[in-house]
Amino acid sequence: MNAPVEPTAQPRSTSRNLVRRIAVSVILSGLVFLMLWIMAFSFATSLLIGSGICVVIIAASATLSLIEMVLDAIATIVFGVLAAIAAVVAAVFSLFGN
Repeated sequence: MNAPVEPTAQPRSTSRNLVRRIAVSVILSGLVFLMLWIMAFSFATSLLIGSGICVVIIAASATLSLIEMVLDAIATIVFGVLAAIAAVVAAVFSLFGN
């Protein structure tokens, strides 16, 4: 007999997410560039502001990933400590139970 086939979750590709972030930031910075160039600024000023926005978006997403990883590690440690405390309290109560 064959074991039932269970669907497995596909791990999220980090390179795919990075490509999406870069594409979105390039599109947004391009839109900002066009808007600024049409509205008021010169070509060079609009290009500098648009590329700066692109860099800020990529840096923020990379920083956010790092912060998320650190918070996830801290949460794992905190919940592990709480689970250990709960196990000790449960063991103490089981000694006095019926």
